[in-house]
Amino acid sequence: MALAEMCGTSTSYIGQIEIGNRFPSLEMIEKMAKALRIRPHLLFYIEANGYPDEQILPTKIDLLSDTAKEELIKRLSDAIRKIVKHTSIMSDTVPASRKRRR
Repeated sequence: MALAEMCGTSTSYIGQIEIGNRFPSLEMIEKMAKALRIRPHLLFYIEANGYPDEQILPTKIDLLSDTAKEELIKRLSDAIRKIVKHTSIMSDTVPASRKRRR
């Protein structure tokens, strides 16, 4: 079964991601990782001698098109906003008796 089919998307979209013209949403990253049976962060590493080479990651980002870089920044910013909003909502729902006194 093709990765695109397993992720519920088109082969052209997967191809655009592969060549660096598009950057996937967090949801798509999760779908791709699940389909490949790996942890999502491993999609961003290049292995050398069987070990992830973190030094190569900045080089890979440099290879992205300007449009893909802008899309990456937007998606990361949106994800951070969701996390911050969720964290503040969770903080507001904690009963006063459970909040730490300072």
